[in-house]
Amino acid sequence: MEKIPMTSAGHAALESELKTLKSVERPAVIQAIAEARELGDLKENAEYHSAREKQGFIEGRIKELEGVLSLADVINPTALSGTIKFGATVTLVDEDTDEEKTWQIVGEHEANVEKGLLNVKSPIARALIGKEEGDSVEVRTPGGEKSYEVLKIEYI
Repeated sequence: MEKIPMTSAGHAALESELKTLKSVERPAVIQAIAEARELGDLKENAEYHSAREKQGFIEGRIKELEGVLSLADVINPTALSGTIKFGATVTLVDEDTDEEKTWQIVGEHEANVEKGLLNVKSPIARALIGKEEGDSVEVRTPGGEKSYEVLKIEYI
């Protein structure tokens, strides 16, 4: 199995979600199933079927998180420097619109574009890897070709 790169913050968030699922969500859904069973006929019991469906989702997510965490390769970005690599926080300027954007390159399980966390496997991140400050980067996105200039690279 291939290791899954992630930052320590991403690893902590996944561990927190796993702990919540096991200690809060799982017992709550077991209680809901028990209460729904007491209502009688299970064939026409919507509460029972809903709780069982939720239980299936929770158990699936627990297994997924345990698998991801067992393969996690936690990388500390503060120990890195130089060209853009995993964990870098990169400030770019769109060469067409002069709009500045700042992204941190993270693992796929912690990526969230709205929060500025860019999946290492995304087209933009793959184009940025290995670049230095001042480099121009051409990226083919679903919206067409984009040109960016690397303004700043930080390892926070």
